[in-house]
Amino acid sequence: MKLSLKQTIDYYRDIRPHNLTSDKYKHLFLLIYWPIYGLVFLTLEQLWPHIWEAITGNELVYHEVYCWIDAYIPLCELFVIPYYYWFVSLVGMVIYGLLFDIRAFRHFMWFIILSYSITAIIYVIWPNMQMLRPNMTDFPRDNWMTDIIKGLYGYDTNTNVCPSIHVLGAVAVGCAGWHSEHFRGWGWKLFFVISTILVSISTVFLRQHSIIDVIAAVVLCIVCYILVFFVICRPKKKGIDSPAAS
Repeated sequence: MKLSLKQTIDYYRDIRPHNLTSDKYKHLFLLIYWPIYGLVFLTLEQLWPHIWEAITGNELVYHEVYCWIDAYIPLCELFVIPYYYWFVSLVGMVIYGLLFDIRAFRHFMWFIILSYSITAIIYVIWPNMQMLRPNMTDFPRDNWMTDIIKGLYGYDTNTNVCPSIHVLGAVAVGCAGWHSEHFRGWGWKLFFVISTILVSISTVFLRQHSIIDVIAAVVLCIVCYILVFFVICRPKKKGIDSPAAS
């Protein structure tokens, strides 16, 4: 049964500093991961090359990720829609989980924490990049969607691409939604499957990632799925699965 807003308000109205660490509210601490990861990713993107050079005296070498299949994947600006939907889906799952389904929130956050942390370690151990983007003057078409792509290329670097964070986040949302009791219908499940696939393939059709980045992310997602749903968040006989629980 879908929870009402009143049930959510009743659940959170007793929150106080002294009970934040209780079983009822400790899931909120998972939110701390977002600013931590933001700082880590910013460091990897902007500072790590300089830190590496200062420590070793050598320029950081990035390994190019490429597969022959990449040459046959065209730039398709229509995929900017699912690509940017990714940001909406991440925020949406956080808000939905916090307000209406803490169990789904835990599933989502632990999936993100595991997959993103492992990926950050990979970026440190094996710095990687892609050289798939077309020149700004070589776009096959000129419209508002290609303008968005050019803006994307302008602020997003072509380094730290394998595994794809976009794919990891999309699968995290999809798995949390698939297992949510509020989305039991097959229509919802089909929505999560299709949206996850569209977001994942958008990364290659926008020339943001190699197909290898996607495959690597899928493999990592399988590992994280097993750890999250069968180890970390395995079903318990007693527990708080929703804001209405007491």
